[in-house]
Amino acid sequence: MNVSHLCGTVFEELYTETPLMSQAFVKEDDAQWLHDIDPTMNALINYLTRENNGVRVYEKRVYLHPKANKEVHEMSNGLAYFIDDNGKWDIVW
Repeated sequence: MNVSHLCGTVFEELYTETPLMSQAFVKEDDAQWLHDIDPTMNALINYLTRENNGVRVYEKRVYLHPKANKEVHEMSNGLAYFIDDNGKWDIVW
């Protein structure tokens, strides 16, 4: 018996005998949303670094938003973030 035939047969048996699970029930990599992380600078940096495929994201500058009177953190990924009134991170648009 040829090896490629054997591998194909094993794959076919596994594939047909294993029930397929709906993607709706599969959790991928403990995915998080920005609003799910703790309202700390360390949590933001870790989250943004994960979202940036492991390339470190750092804080470039911090300033007070003149109208909202919120501390804004401008990051190396080109976006600025602040903590909203609910204590959740958000993006300055």
